[in-house]
Amino acid sequence: MEVKSISKSKVVAIIGNPNSGKSTLFNSLTGLKQKVANYPGVTVEKKIGNIYLENGNEITLIDLPGSYSLFPNSPDEEISAKVLFGLIDGTPKPDLVLCVIDATNIERNLYLLSQIIDLRIPVILVLNMIDIAKQENITINKNKLSSLLDLPIIETIANKNFGIDTLKNEITKSIQPSKSIRKWFAEPEVEHNTQLLAKEISINKNYSLDVAHHYAIQLLSTSTINLNGFSTPEINNLTVKIKEKMNFLDIDLSSIFIESRYQWIKYICNESIIFHRDDELTFSDKIDKILTHKFWGFVIFLFLLSFIFQSIFTWAIAPMELIGSGVNFLGSIVQQIIPQGQLQDLIVNGIFGGVGSVITFVPQIFLLFIFIGILEDSGYMSRAAFIMDKLMSKVGLHGKSFIPLLSSFACAIPGIMSTRTIENKKDRLVTMLVVPLMSCSARIPVYTLLIAAFIPQYYFLGIFSLPGLVMISMYLLGLVAALIMALIFKKTLLKSEKPIFIMELPPYRIPSLKNLFIHAWERVLLFIKRAGTIILGVSIILWFLATYPNVDEKDYSKRLQTSFIGIAGQTIEPVIEPLGFNWKIGIGILTSLLQREVFVSTMGIIYNVEDHGISSETLQQKIKSDINPKTGKKSFTTLTAICLMIYYVLAMQCFSTIAIMRRETNGWKWPAFQFFYMSALAYFITFITYRIGINFL
Repeated sequence: MEVKSISKSKVVAIIGNPNSGKSTLFNSLTGLKQKVANYPGVTVEKKIGNIYLENGNEITLIDLPGSYSLFPNSPDEEISAKVLFGLIDGTPKPDLVLCVIDATNIERNLYLLSQIIDLRIPVILVLNMIDIAKQENITINKNKLSSLLDLPIIETIANKNFGIDTLKNEITKSIQPSKSIRKWFAEPEVEHNTQLLAKEISINKNYSLDVAHHYAIQLLSTSTINLNGFSTPEINNLTVKIKEKMNFLDIDLSSIFIESRYQWIKYICNESIIFHRDDELTFSDKIDKILTHKFWGFVIFLFLLSFIFQSIFTWAIAPMELIGSGVNFLGSIVQQIIPQGQLQDLIVNGIFGGVGSVITFVPQIFLLFIFIGILEDSGYMSRAAFIMDKLMSKVGLHGKSFIPLLSSFACAIPGIMSTRTIENKKDRLVTMLVVPLMSCSARIPVYTLLIAAFIPQYYFLGIFSLPGLVMISMYLLGLVAALIMALIFKKTLLKSEKPIFIMELPPYRIPSLKNLFIHAWERVLLFIKRAGTIILGVSIILWFLATYPNVDEKDYSKRLQTSFIGIAGQTIEPVIEPLGFNWKIGIGILTSLLQREVFVSTMGIIYNVEDHGISSETLQQKIKSDINPKTGKKSFTTLTAICLMIYYVLAMQCFSTIAIMRRETNGWKWPAFQFFYMSALAYFITFITYRIGINFL
């Protein structure tokens, strides 16, 4: 097959089943020398890093999405297969594959390895989590297993960096033509006809026989004749004839290849692995008796969520204040260096006032991703799905749908992408429709700004602070809203049977601090990149709109009201006034349609322009003291802050999420529906809250 791109250094791909520790191994091998992007045309994440070996060679390492098979059942698996075949522009075909296997579950993991061996790609088998296998009394005869597979095997404990140097040394030896060949075979009649089809594919598509054999199996074992335009008339005709013949012989082609492959895998495992089983529960089983308990498991889960969001709000205060002071300090230096005028006003009020207001929330974003990483890497995320299955079943979904919801606390985009693991199309669509209701990291700046300004520091039981509880309530509101809307959709638009819940519970692991830091730092860099590009651009435009056309007006409050942005805000004010919002808030809502955190930068620009320069007052103090000239009352109150937070919980304020929805659903129908239902829901609930609240607050 033809490689689409040529790399100067050797290329190694790392692949494995989900929960095999593949990503942890990738981070251990590359450290911070990695970058994240997306494969062209799809939303699947592409991670590439560099390994520097002792002999001075540099290796490019590609972290492929978690896959169970090279016969794709999801976009992630399709990307993995295409990379191994060299079919993706800009991604070279690997010279070597590291196949990472969970040492506690070798039999299931060998299925993917057997498919890689079929392709004659040089491969190193990485037996990861070997320490947990020993804890579970599993004895692996590594030499015997290596001999039977005809592959080098390296034992690792990725989260403790055990075996990493040995693996690097093996990489230098193994980038050469593969010695291992396919050793499993179907029954003679099936094998013979598969080889005939493979030869036809090889001739028509100019593929090697090994790759052609892979496609022959895929064509014969699927119900469809053509694979996305892959086949030619000659291939189609031969495929139909073979299927008719096998049907006459009463041979089930949909299962014969899987069964034949697993017969060989069972033989391999019986010859090289000894399971010393006894009645004693494993370490993971003992913990699961508590953490997955039908009552205590749920209580512990709620306690963990409470702890996480209390910590995010409390621990980040000091570094946030430090960053805020740094932004103000830089702004004061600029004021001294650049003469007073429009350029100074742009930099101080437009750039520092806008971008600086958002950058201060980096510590909270970092902490959130650290906590999400701990839940994922420890193996607890799957338990959370198991715990929530009973609740999810009440709305017609199962626990597997809860993982996208939980991961959306970080960002709705990977949450939507992770719905690919949901088999039922209607269940997947329902989950995608409600995922953006979960409070993502982009909402944190909005919540924090309003909570810090209007929620007093009261403590309950000496532990739980009122600001922290309000923050938690916003997350719980999003979860409750998601469950209610899922129930409505399952009862109306997207009816389907309640699915059966089957999920693998990986063994508990101690998360790697290095891995957690790398993951959190990657996300923080993406956040900063957004602040440095999109938010910077929006901030400059907002400054211009908030400054002109009456740039010479000495009364800055009047200048703001008669500016382009002031006129636009007052135009939409009648629409949002029933929610308790004024025109300044309306401008923030409009600009943050792009990204939610833009609301904070908008407020920063509006109030800095009004103050004509960086003030010693914080943005929180400015919005607290702002007076509405129409009423003579404060523009922001505690009720206003609560209503605004509720609006941001429920509204679709993220064009990036809409774009991902369009790509995942192959059209604009469902993204448009999602935008309008969430906007209507946000308006209605906020209106009700404000009407009730004015009688009490």
